[in-house]
Amino acid sequence: MSILRKNCAVIICLFIVVSCSNNQTEGKAYNASFSSFIDQYNTKNYAGLFESFSPEMQDFLPLEETVKFFESIMLSAGKINSWELISKNNLSYSYKCEFDKGIYIISISLDAESQITGLEIRPYEKNDVKTPERNITPCTLPFHNEWTVIWGGDSKEDNYHQENPAQKNAFDFVITGSDGKSFKNGGKTNEDYYAYGREIMSPCDGEVVMAVDGIKDNEPGKVNPYYVLGNSVIMKTENKEYLIFAHLKQYSVNIKSGDKIKTGEVIGLCGNSGNSTEPHLHFHMQDREDITEAIGIKCYFNDLQVNGVEKRDYSPVRGEKVSNK
Repeated sequence: MSILRKNCAVIICLFIVVSCSNNQTEGKAYNASFSSFIDQYNTKNYAGLFESFSPEMQDFLPLEETVKFFESIMLSAGKINSWELISKNNLSYSYKCEFDKGIYIISISLDAESQITGLEIRPYEKNDVKTPERNITPCTLPFHNEWTVIWGGDSKEDNYHQENPAQKNAFDFVITGSDGKSFKNGGKTNEDYYAYGREIMSPCDGEVVMAVDGIKDNEPGKVNPYYVLGNSVIMKTENKEYLIFAHLKQYSVNIKSGDKIKTGEVIGLCGNSGNSTEPHLHFHMQDREDITEAIGIKCYFNDLQVNGVEKRDYSPVRGEKVSNK
């Protein structure tokens, strides 16, 4: 066991590992146990926290020392006001916790009986939140019929979004005709574009955290740099992945923050609002809501056709024609 201090007052870290057997315990059990841990800590039921320890932990940190430790945490950091799971592995689950006086990471290990076998408390740092390389939540393409990827892929040549940390894995989709063009009649009006007004659907279950409507669609060839995303929706999955749908049609977004969305549910219509020169769908996934701080997550789609060939768990690339199978 080690206890580190900062300025001789603020407790920085308690680290105990007696055994590591949490691979026997499901995620729901972890969250339930951690929720109970928070309740007991906030109500100063330190004896109850001690009872949640495994016998080995109790031997390693007796009741008197447990009480003294959590009393010092309460004095230095205060109560825990909010928490969220930020990472998990075969050793422990880690939670970002907002205390009255700071933000800390609490990591716990559990045994098969959901008793705590390991515990770590330390200050939160930005690099504690690891951006996943790809989506965890299964996704379908967010539209009907066949669309063309005009920007998408891992290289700057295939995807100009690569220079933006949040949008580095973004896609731009349009619908093209037999001549390869995305419009008819010269493309002078939005209605000339095949994608304009088409339904945009949720590729997975999630919750709406932001919905913007009412921004006027641009004339083709012009942009609105003051509202970059235009009419847009941000959704959050249960795995804390944030889905961004941008440039939607004015007055087509009939959902609001807090709404629960199911796979295939229409969230709006394809438009030409915001920083957009023609009707298209901009879609990407990121690791947090704030697009100015987020890092992009590469999105793979299930059960799709790519240039007429069936694919599964695939991330499309510029120039490919894609549709749900």
